[in-house]
Amino acid sequence: MKQLNRRAFLGSTTAAIAAAASPIGLSAASANSAGREDGFLGLLRYPDRAAAYAEGSPDRIELSREAGVWHASGHGHDLELRTELAPEALNLKVSAPAIPLTRIHLRWSLTVAANMLVLGDAWERSYGDLAWRGIVPERPLPWYFATCQEGVTHCYGVKTGASAFCFWQVDAEGVSLWLDLSNGGSGVLLGQRELLAATVVSYQGRSGEQAQASIAALCHKMCPAPRLPTGPIYGTNDWYYAYGKNSAEGILRDTDLIVALAPKGGLRPFSVVDGGWAGSGGGSDIVVPNSKFPDMPGLATEIRRRGARPGIWIRPTLAPKATKPELLLPGSRFHSSNSSGNDPVYDPTIPEALQAMIAKVTQVAAWKYELVKHDYSTFDLFGQWGSQMGPEPTRPGWAFHDRSRTNAEIVLSLYQSIRVAAGPETILLGCNTVGHLAAGLFELQRTGDDTSGQHWERTRRMGVNTLAYRLPQNRTFFTIDADCVGITHAIPWELNRQWLDLIARSGSALFLSPSPDAVGPQQKADIAEAFAIAAAGNTTGHPVDWFNSTTPSQWQFETGHSPKPSEKRYNWCGQDGCDPYPI
Repeated sequence: MKQLNRRAFLGSTTAAIAAAASPIGLSAASANSAGREDGFLGLLRYPDRAAAYAEGSPDRIELSREAGVWHASGHGHDLELRTELAPEALNLKVSAPAIPLTRIHLRWSLTVAANMLVLGDAWERSYGDLAWRGIVPERPLPWYFATCQEGVTHCYGVKTGASAFCFWQVDAEGVSLWLDLSNGGSGVLLGQRELLAATVVSYQGRSGEQAQASIAALCHKMCPAPRLPTGPIYGTNDWYYAYGKNSAEGILRDTDLIVALAPKGGLRPFSVVDGGWAGSGGGSDIVVPNSKFPDMPGLATEIRRRGARPGIWIRPTLAPKATKPELLLPGSRFHSSNSSGNDPVYDPTIPEALQAMIAKVTQVAAWKYELVKHDYSTFDLFGQWGSQMGPEPTRPGWAFHDRSRTNAEIVLSLYQSIRVAAGPETILLGCNTVGHLAAGLFELQRTGDDTSGQHWERTRRMGVNTLAYRLPQNRTFFTIDADCVGITHAIPWELNRQWLDLIARSGSALFLSPSPDAVGPQQKADIAEAFAIAAAGNTTGHPVDWFNSTTPSQWQFETGHSPKPSEKRYNWCGQDGCDPYPI
């Protein structure tokens, strides 16, 4: 069954770590044996091996270490990797004045228990693919990973805002960390500067500590200064019933509904205008509304007058069809299977192109939309969805105009520019954005691929999975958005109301897409209850059975200062079971 989605529409943390940090000169064997009994992997020490890769050659450039400095041996390469031990951290700094560097591989030799379970993160959104698994040596684990053995969870990662796309691997003989330093699909030309590529941190869990709490503690160490909204986020977004066929009239109707169902006297809900409001099929001249949205500043004012807070969707990276080619990225970054590969996309390393992208942000901020959802930038820049990236964010053979910065630096710089353009009062929601680079800049982050107002199976696979496995990032990186509750006649309410209830109790952002013909008395009562829970902002939850299921059904919730948590079991599959077909 084919899912109608946005793509078709638009393009056809604690002091225990100090004990784990090995002093200079400690051997690999003794460093690991100190924590081996409980499964903790001592990574805050010098790696045992290191190698680099350069553009145009498949050969490993082996590096040799003297104290904490690694150099290329026997290759004539001017390359230096500094591994600096710091309190509860390991800094990785790279210099390569004349080498188009693509990757660095670090390796720690360790004994990894065969019964250890491993959980990783995702490059950007997840795609129903997060899970605790046994050891899969070739499995890339983007940004961070957690291990669980005999009920104790330990966690390892790189700090947010890194200058490299980083992923880990775990196998029986040790742990690898890969630093992707590419520029586009080519090598970066660092020149004379030294690059702080990444900072490794870890968290040593304790017996009796919930696994989610351990991972959240690592998230806090990776992102010590998140940018968070001042209160709970809830409301409406029209996408999953309108799918781009929206209008100002429909937005105001949705606004009236959520205002009527929101708790009185508390934080106001958001009414978000999603894709479809702009001219040229929702893309090319996004600051030009179509005839169904005659007055966008006036619409924001009217939403506010009716008791809600206005929000809006944009795609900053998309350029008009007539844009000068020298401002655009090359089409070679796309795989041939990507149907949106003909969309013209700005190169953010060109000042004129960046200015055009940022103009979209300043436009909607000037219209007084209080929440700006910006979408598509990862796919537009790299030509792949996160589910297609594997160990490489993009395909080889192309580069940005500015070759001196890594892909991670270019993305981070774009996010920083969006943050400045939006202003300090505007809430930013990143969708198809890299959460590990967005943390500290955006208040909200879509953490999973699209749910659905047409096929429940998509909501079950994508929504429940991303909420369960990325919930430790909630209010440690940003407030997470596991995506909407698409309320239509196509989705049985006995299933959808559970999704509504879970999001409300999870403490994450809650957005509805309410088709007017599918909202009856029962739906209104359930929405009002969910809004009251979400708006109160004092309930949090975690999955109990996430070691055994990719879509956990048993959850535990804590409310306020209540001494006793509550538990709920959800039935995600319904009477007929789950749909086995691709979505």
